[in-house]
Amino acid sequence: MVNRKRIQRLMRKMGIQSIAPQPGTSTPHPEHKVYPYLLKNLTIRCPDQVWSSDITYIPLISGFVYLVAVIDWFSRYVLAWEVSVSMDKEFCISALTSALRRYGRPDIFNTDQGAQFTSLSYTDILKNNEVLISMDGRGRALDNVFIERLWRSVKYEEIYPREYGSPAELIRSLRQYFDFYNNERPHAALGGNTPGEVYSGCGMALA
Repeated sequence: MVNRKRIQRLMRKMGIQSIAPQPGTSTPHPEHKVYPYLLKNLTIRCPDQVWSSDITYIPLISGFVYLVAVIDWFSRYVLAWEVSVSMDKEFCISALTSALRRYGRPDIFNTDQGAQFTSLSYTDILKNNEVLISMDGRGRALDNVFIERLWRSVKYEEIYPREYGSPAELIRSLRQYFDFYNNERPHAALGGNTPGEVYSGCGMALA
């Protein structure tokens, strides 16, 4: 007899998902302003030209939590991340303010149209820092393609091979993974350099 946990672990390894509804991470708010998408046909030439953010959900042994990250498009460098047990906007704001505090500001900041990112408390931070706001078209995940690729790497390299018993255990594991991702994991798209090397100017990203 095979227990439920083993089945879940094997499904994750094989990339098999239930057809049951999954936790939504980009629900729009009908009263929030939606900003135009500014990245179409834009050539990304340097770090801090474009940052982006997104939310994904992470399964635990019992339930799930949410993960938000802020990345630099040119280098794929993960600037900040936060984990939350709820979808409130505060953990998204925390990741944004942490990235701005540590790395300055980008020219453009791109997200989807989720209520966390369209809230006035979120967009006002970007406006006050003189950052242009860009948002994906509805149902167009590829508009934020680099962070979608980040989620794939995180889940297949770190999340799916493991089983986390608590948010604290997940956070400890993610802290190690993102350090590895930024500073040790070479990217073919970055000419074999790491995101940290390209972001700091020690490596050269390929066009």
